[in-house]
Order: sequence, then structure tokens, then C-alpha cells
Amino acid sequence: MPPKFDPSQVVDVFVRVTGGEVGAASSLAPKIGPLGLSPKKIGDDIAKETAKDWKGLRVTVKLTVQNRQAKVTVVPSAAALVIKSLKEPERDRKKTKNIKHSGNISLDDVIEIARVMRHRSMAKDLTGTVKEILGTCVSVGCTVDGKDPKNLQQDIADGDVEIPQD
Repeated sequence: MPPKFDPSQVVDVFVRVTGGEVGAASSLAPKIGPLGLSPKKIGDDIAKETAKDWKGLRVTVKLTVQNRQAKVTVVPSAAALVIKSLKEPERDRKKTKNIKHSGNISLDDVIEIARVMRHRSMAKDLTGTVKEILGTCVSVGCTVDGKDPKNLQQDIADGDVEIPQD
């Protein structure tokens, strides 16, 4: 039999959700049920927290649980930040499927995203993180300053494009 759960202990639970939508309580129940929380109530909290900034995007949410109270914080992925910076109009996920994000973002936006993601990156400096974000731009399908992100990565590696180190 597992040991008795200590309510004052801090537990972090990571859940991947669609912003602004109340997920199925059945998907949350196995993760937060043993912690003594109501999956329906937590689902509503997550939907409320992600509704304004992350509506319609898939983001990871960190639930910090202590004393049967859950604090919701959004942990955005690089892809979510890139798609958000494209400033596309909101879409209904049930009607439009397999959308191509063929927009264009500036190199400044990429550098800002790299600064946000810096603590989660394995790169030695900001230049490496910028290259990682450009790789994410390739997989999302957008261009950077009208150029292919792969070419921009090569320009950074060659030293043709300068990335500020702050």
C-alpha cells in the first residue's frame, strides 16, 4: 500500500491543455485525484488562466499543489510562443483542422522568444537559443523577416547576422 499523502507537501503537476477550453475532467482525474482536488474545479481554473493570452493554443500548464490548493501557471513551449507572435486570428479547433502557419515574424520577435525560453534551453549562449527558436519556426512553417529560417540559422553560424548577447 502506498504511503499516506502529506497535505503540506508541495507537488508540481504538468498538464498539456488547449488554452481557454475546459478539458475533460476524466483526463485530469488520474493526475490530481490522489492529491485530493476536484478535477472539474481545476479544469475551470486552467481554462480561466489560459483564456486571455493562450486561447486556442496548446500549452503546458504547471499546477503547484499545496494544502489542497492548486496554483496555475502557464509554461509556454517555443512553438506556442512562435504561433502567438504570428498574431493569427483565433480559429475554431473543431472546424478548421491541420492549419498551416505560413505567416512572417521579425528577428526581434525571435530574439524576444529566445530570451523567454533561455532558462529552458541547453545552449551555451543566446545565439544558440535563437538558433533553436529558428528551428521551431521551420517546424511551425513560418518565415523570419521574409527569409527561410534555415538560411537565417546558417547566416548566424557564418557570422553574417549579429545576435546581441545580453
